Amino acid sequence: MPNTNQPFIPARESAWFIFIFDYYVRLLFRRRFKNILIDQQYQPGNESRTIYFLNHTSWWDGLIPLLLNQKLFRQNARAMMEDKQMLQHKFFSRIGAFSVNLEEPRSAVRSLRYAAESMKRTNSSLFIFPEGRVLPFSTEKPDFKKGLGWIAGHSPGCDLVPVGICIHTARHDKPELFIRIGKPVDLDQADGSESDQINTLCEKELQKILISLEEDAYGKPDRFRKL
Repeated sequence: MPNTNQPFIPARESAWFIFIFDYYVRLLFRRRFKNILIDQQYQPGNESRTIYFLNHTSWWDGLIPLLLNQKLFRQNARAMMEDKQMLQHKFFSRIGAFSVNLEEPRSAVRSLRYAAESMKRTNSSLFIFPEGRVLPFSTEKPDFKKGLGWIAGHSPGCDLVPVGICIHTARHDKPELFIRIGKPVDLDQADGSESDQINTLCEKELQKILISLEEDAYGKPDRFRKL
């Protein structure tokens, strides 16, 4: 039975905690990966508001938003995180994560509204893994839950940016982390403004990123730069 009584955990950002944890995360990535390699096709401006949507293939994905925001984007970032994980790791709220109960639709609506309110802040951003669970890397079209399209529909003027993640050991004994940050999605290509149409368009855009990412991460690594 879904647990409908799970408390909502809001983001409670702490500047000093983010500073310390960011230093720890950078050391952790440096120790565990041979290289972190980036292809960046989007850089937010000072007034940008951005929703980044990512594929979800490993434990490391929970730390990648902080790494990207601290090293590249420098926005007022938040991330949506499953409540089960946040109850185990409550410190994530101190770096901008807030909870979502994926098993209870009415509870999830509260998290979606919180996300949309967060996007009204100046230079705000949101990181979301719209598949809602960890899955093996694939270039098949992903199947998103409804949240991304709903948030985008309630956050006019925000950039929707796909981010692909690929980890492999094809070249070294230690894994390499490849990240491709795509261009903002052109919502004019959607069949309508409804959340389902936005979701479908974003699924196709992330698939394009993942197809090119897999090809280049294995065959053309010179297209990336070290982070």
